[in-house]
Amino acid sequence: MKARARELGFDGKVRINSAGCLDRCELGPTLVIYPEGVWYTYRSTGDVDEILQTHLVEGRRVERLLLTTEQRELRPEQRG
Repeated sequence: MKARARELGFDGKVRINSAGCLDRCELGPTLVIYPEGVWYTYRSTGDVDEILQTHLVEGRRVERLLLTTEQRELRPEQRG
């Protein structure tokens, strides 16, 4: 993810770091974009690329990967 962010020109503009438990383990791998606090699930590097391109470059959300605050299960389209 860090390498792809650099390729997109975000070097020094975006901080990408790993985190411990985010208390959403039942949803599998997750990532959060701050300061907005937008949560995503992902299953592949393609999903991560789509999140970087769509959310950070284009300023739109990737609805199919978006997690809601109260969500405790993945929707069918989010399962890999």
